Amino acid sequence: MASDLFDIEPTVIPGCLLLRSQMRTDARGTFVKTAHAGWFAAHGLECKFREQYYSVSYQHVLRGLHFQTPPHDHTKLVFCASGRILDAVVDLRVGSPTYAKHVVLELDAERPAVLYLPPGLAHGFLALTPHALMVYNVTTEYAPSHDAGILWSSAGIPWPIADPIVSDRDASFPRLDEFTSPFVRESAAHAR
Repeated sequence: MASDLFDIEPTVIPGCLLLRSQMRTDARGTFVKTAHAGWFAAHGLECKFREQYYSVSYQHVLRGLHFQTPPHDHTKLVFCASGRILDAVVDLRVGSPTYAKHVVLELDAERPAVLYLPPGLAHGFLALTPHALMVYNVTTEYAPSHDAGILWSSAGIPWPIADPIVSDRDASFPRLDEFTSPFVRESAAHAR
């Protein structure tokens, strides 16, 4: 197993990792690896994905902040396959040292990276280019009754525009300070 498949860049949120991949380029174009079961297992990361999907968003579209609640919560692996986005993650795990805190970073198809999100994190992004293609891999199947979110503007995230294009559904989510989290950080749960 190659040990150099990804460079791991931890974020301030425990378990939320930016995995930088190599882009191989030749006369045909580019090639980028976004997951490798053996490498993920060797680093203690989940890689048994049950669904994969993608979204195409136009500039200034904001999607999020989304998650699924237990028992259908999931690990998520996301990457930007075309364009550039501002990605945001909020820690919803009670007992986490970063509970209710966020991390913001850019994902850009020109600088290959995948974002690894353990269960209990809300995820959203803002498209920065005329179109942005985002690919998602998740470890549980979509469960409509457990599909949830928090209001995009309620977590203190420094979005670069004040009036993004959001869906009616995303605009109706509860504010972070009104949300009762069903997530508990694993180490906090084991300490009880």
